Amino acid sequence: MTVLDRAPLDVLDAYRTCEFATLAKDGTPLAWPTAVARREDGTLLLTTSLAFSQKALNVRRDGRVALLFSDPTGSGVDPAPQLFVAGRAHCPDQIMTGPRGAEEYWRTLFERQPHSRSYLSAPMRPMMSWYYLRLLITVEPEQVTVRPPLSALQQGAPVPVTRTDTATDPLPGAAQLDGFPTAVLSARNASGAPVLARTVPTPTAEGYLMEVPSDCTPVPGPAALLVHRHDELLNGMYNALVRGDLRRTDSGWILVPSTVVEPMGSGKTRDALRVLRRTRRSTDRYLERRGLRRPKVQWDRFRELAAEAELRGRT
Repeated sequence: MTVLDRAPLDVLDAYRTCEFATLAKDGTPLAWPTAVARREDGTLLLTTSLAFSQKALNVRRDGRVALLFSDPTGSGVDPAPQLFVAGRAHCPDQIMTGPRGAEEYWRTLFERQPHSRSYLSAPMRPMMSWYYLRLLITVEPEQVTVRPPLSALQQGAPVPVTRTDTATDPLPGAAQLDGFPTAVLSARNASGAPVLARTVPTPTAEGYLMEVPSDCTPVPGPAALLVHRHDELLNGMYNALVRGDLRRTDSGWILVPSTVVEPMGSGKTRDALRVLRRTRRSTDRYLERRGLRRPKVQWDRFRELAAEAELRGRT
């Protein structure tokens, strides 16, 4: 019996996304939202496109990872306990041009995110081929912690946060965190492994003050705050990461922010073309560094799974 078998698996399977943290080259734990599929052997399967391959590169350098299932939007589970998973990951340098080895992952994604089926249409293929060139990441869970559900306030509509000092200069990340009642802290524990916790950051003169669960034991050092959202059909996605330095003070844990990353832009329509151009360049760069030509996507195989998902969604 694996560690994961002791967790409420039906809840884990119901979550549409989780926060997935890897360790950057400089040791910063970086978390991003991603979809996950649980395999029969207890491992967890994630994928990443070549355009956003950094998490795969991080795993190949240091396999220690963490996952937090904490945003139950679309899960149909209410209240939904949070699940923290720590483990080891590996990611072969094999570019998947079709769904082989991840059939259920794609079938479920097409079912839960109906609009992604449109990417398979002939007019969309030139723009969206990068989306289907994937790397597979397998996580072997070593620890699972069940945390209480978020409060009704935390699960409700976003509410703005207010600084507690009178300074006029906003903190880096203030615009991104504003409107989100909670954020996910990614930090390191004493062994250097990533840990994750959903918390309520409060802006202060020094940085973002927060409390963490008693089972989460971060240490001072590089850290980040992630905010993200999606609707029940995985539309309207947005995510932003505020990187900085985590410090222990008399008031509690404070993240002193330094930089902000918005990989998919601000979420506004005008950013869409710019993001598409960037994803294409990033995909080409990954291939060029390995002396590879852009492989052909197995469109027919993806279309078959999309059709199966549509049929399954009707029953």
